[in-house]
Amino acid sequence: MSDSLHLILEDVDGTQLETSCTRFAVMWQGKEVWIQQVGNGQLMIGVDVEEGDTEYANLLLRPLATNLVSLQLEMEPVEAEDGHVHGPDCNHD
Repeated sequence: MSDSLHLILEDVDGTQLETSCTRFAVMWQGKEVWIQQVGNGQLMIGVDVEEGDTEYANLLLRPLATNLVSLQLEMEPVEAEDGHVHGPDCNHD
């Protein structure tokens, strides 16, 4: 089984472009939402938290009617760290 995704992109006028990739991102609410196949026919959808971000994303998948779901991106505040920086003098492996 291949990890390649077959994409069909469609413009407003209906023109379609087909391509393949191992993962792709959609810009949504100012964040890159990455989608990739992770095996067993499952898709992983994730938003990476970058240094300095004050929020992170939760993707909520809710069932609607038959064969329909709602996907909602909610931003949550990042919890403050304790300020510890790992270095040569911190005695951690």
